[in-house]
Amino acid sequence: MNEKELELQFLEAVKIASSMTQASLPQDVQLRLYAFYKQATFGTLDLKQTSTYHLRGAFKTNAWMQISHLTSDEAKKQYIETIYSLLKK
Repeated sequence: MNEKELELQFLEAVKIASSMTQASLPQDVQLRLYAFYKQATFGTLDLKQTSTYHLRGAFKTNAWMQISHLTSDEAKKQYIETIYSLLKK
């Protein structure tokens, strides 16, 4: 899959995800999707920019840090796979 195809599939998966309700997704899946999205769109987390502490933010930051070894393209692929696996359920 080339970069353009990956980007199109990623954008389609984001569109699908935005139509899902939070109540329909377990919190661990929500955090994983958040982390994949952030890694895919912003790259590796810069801890210097996370100056305020909130419990919810800490969970999100932790999820993002756990996948920080992925490239943007790998994160997009994981995001796509997660969304489509949810649709199969």
